[in-house]
Amino acid sequence: MNETLRKKMNIVVLAGGLCPERDVSLSSGSQIANALIENGHNVLLADLYMGLPGADSYSDAYKTYSSGRYEFQVPAHEPDLQAIRDARANAAESRGGRRRDALGPVGEGILGVCADADITFNALHGDMGENGRLQALFDIYGVKYTGSGYEGSMMAMDKPLAKGIMRLNGIRTPDWRVYNTDAADRAEIINRLEFPCVIKPCGCGSSVGVSMVGDLNEFNAAFEYAGVYEKRVLIEPRIEGREFSVGVLGRETLPPIEIIPKRGFYDYKNKYQPGATLEVCPPENLSSGDENRLRGVAARLHEMLRLSDYSRTDMIMDASGAIYCLEINTLPGMTPTSLIPQEALAIGISYRQLCERIIALALDKYNDPHI
Repeated sequence: MNETLRKKMNIVVLAGGLCPERDVSLSSGSQIANALIENGHNVLLADLYMGLPGADSYSDAYKTYSSGRYEFQVPAHEPDLQAIRDARANAAESRGGRRRDALGPVGEGILGVCADADITFNALHGDMGENGRLQALFDIYGVKYTGSGYEGSMMAMDKPLAKGIMRLNGIRTPDWRVYNTDAADRAEIINRLEFPCVIKPCGCGSSVGVSMVGDLNEFNAAFEYAGVYEKRVLIEPRIEGREFSVGVLGRETLPPIEIIPKRGFYDYKNKYQPGATLEVCPPENLSSGDENRLRGVAARLHEMLRLSDYSRTDMIMDASGAIYCLEINTLPGMTPTSLIPQEALAIGISYRQLCERIIALALDKYNDPHI
């Protein structure tokens, strides 16, 4: 393990934000913060959107906002983002702060406190926390952070772009079309549809806005549901088969985990409600050859998208044994039901060790930018 990690560090765990995956991020962040506290570090869990009002340094923020332990359980449904906006605006106005329409996506004090910390553990999911914008901002302000940089984050989060890169590099992925929900000719879309299909926003994760569409009667509702979260919507055929996910940690691939929802598909509720999905690691009845092929896809995609520290690739193997890559996650979930911690545990890496390993990889990256 990196020698630096034998010293107590000042760490910000950054979570929350203003996006549909906010609650998942707060759950991940709480678990990460608790693990790092148990590892002996000074740890501050900060909400990217709500900020750290009044804090000018890490020590100020730590004195005001630190907690001995953090708890957050993911509700069954996505958060009410307007209620979150109103809560921050009301808090700012009560302090005599700026008008509510002047508030940006990065809360007060976040940049300064993160820059003052030894490292920021990026536990954000979706939107600017995962699409490269926050990474670019951190690079400008000299903030050290875990996870991939802005280039890889941007390419991986944009599903059509990532699928195009897969296709160009010989990685099989379902065919796709992209439509703008404001401008699309629905009659034209319907003429091209083949069922069953999948409709999803182009830049969301955690299965937010995703629908499995079995026939024309389900199309309009699914198309509008995806459009709630993003105007660009991707439609692809549904591939039937066994669903797997494979994590990459540094230069090591983790064992595949098989995902078997007890009802429906692996949607937001089935991902984060305990007991809703059977997750098997290592998978049963998976040959060593098929396991190596799954690991190989994850490793290749991690490298070609210029990712670092860790990632997780989601795939389906159909009845013929063909592997289809669905997408890659640059900041995989770290909730109690998340897949990466289970994969790591299968090879003897505990949750606390996993968090420490991710920080070690990030610090190595800053010590040697060529890694």
